[in-house]
Amino acid sequence: MHSVTLRNPDECLWDEVSLGEIMLRFDPGEGRVRNARSFTVWEGGGEYNVARGLRRCFGKNTAVVTALVENEVGRLVEDLILQGGVDTRYVSWYPYDGVGADVRIGLNFTERGFGVRKAKGVYDRANNAASRLSAGDIDWDAIFSRDGARWFHTGGIYAALSETTPGVMIEAMKAARRAGTIVSYDLNYRPSLWKRVGGAEKAQEVNRQIAPYVDVMLGNEEDFTACLGYEVEGVDETITGLDPANFKRMIDRVIKDYPNFKAVATTLRDVHSATVNDWGAVLWHDGGFYEAVHRPKLEILDRVGGGDSFASGLIYGFLEGMDPADCVNYGAAHGALAMTTPGDTSMVTVSDVASLAGGGSARVDR
Repeated sequence: MHSVTLRNPDECLWDEVSLGEIMLRFDPGEGRVRNARSFTVWEGGGEYNVARGLRRCFGKNTAVVTALVENEVGRLVEDLILQGGVDTRYVSWYPYDGVGADVRIGLNFTERGFGVRKAKGVYDRANNAASRLSAGDIDWDAIFSRDGARWFHTGGIYAALSETTPGVMIEAMKAARRAGTIVSYDLNYRPSLWKRVGGAEKAQEVNRQIAPYVDVMLGNEEDFTACLGYEVEGVDETITGLDPANFKRMIDRVIKDYPNFKAVATTLRDVHSATVNDWGAVLWHDGGFYEAVHRPKLEILDRVGGGDSFASGLIYGFLEGMDPADCVNYGAAHGALAMTTPGDTSMVTVSDVASLAGGGSARVDR
């Protein structure tokens, strides 16, 4: 077994670097997309959300590798990224063709759901700029060896965007590992993205090619089945509320197949309604299992980004050299808090996370 061992921060410009697409999210608030007359606009993306959470909530130095379009919409995305404190020096810019037929900024129309009405997302992201990146486009050795990064994060959403994105990811992972940078990957299965390129079968083919280069594998219950093909009692395509004992049985198989994994973590969610979920998390690290404080009947305002916030809280714990039990509790607490605010990204502070992870209550703070 091997534990997560990080590079010295004195030799690295970045605590963490993310690779992925960044979209604009159009949020109708309490209403529905089909009836909306106005939207709140946020930036978001599974991989980017981790970098933003680490920067804005936890104060870490982060950067994003992505591609945007050189037009007013692309510059809006850039402005939102900068407001989140994430560095944009590794962003590639594609020329605008005037109508967005060749390359464009992806859009995500997402309504939050309430009670028995589930959250719903509608993508408009074909030909997005980040999907155009290919192996050889990014100087990864400059990022990981010259500038230095302690942690690199990417995920299955980006892997599903085009035929070229898995090659970009593997190239990045190889360079990160050469430099001694920890590589994390969130399986983040999205049926709507994979169905046009071969569905779950294709997702498993691609993710099994990527997995040998990963140090820390993340996902929820469904992800490990859909993306890596692990069928365990209590785990199927419609899974909710995976029991920690089932996770342990699954991990016994996962680590035999992928001995390169230094840590594996999953969030545990049981959906009672769109606004009430049971919430928890489990971490396997260096042969040990660690379970976060379980939060039954957690009240949720906006569930989007909860898993990404779990990932950033967990990574923060490792970056700070915390005990694995504290790492998974920081991740679960950050994910829980992120779902109490609108938008894909976290609006909470490190003190909020520390308080909840340490058993704090929701009594007024004044």
